[in-house]
Amino acid sequence: MAETKKIRIQYYRSKIQAPMKHKLVVKGLGFTRLNQIVEREDTPSIRGMVNTIPHLVRIVEN
Repeated sequence: MAETKKIRIQYYRSKIQAPMKHKLVVKGLGFTRLNQIVEREDTPSIRGMVNTIPHLVRIVEN
């Protein structure tokens, strides 16, 4: 069985002044606090969420 690729994402800027849609994307990615790093499957939907809020999150190298 093939192993699914993972992507590590860091939430590094606050969502306080961001539009509501951006806040919902941050919550949908599973972030609860600043500088948190989560690991998600590397799917087109997750990539699209990250591309929606590039000013709030960054992709962390393994």
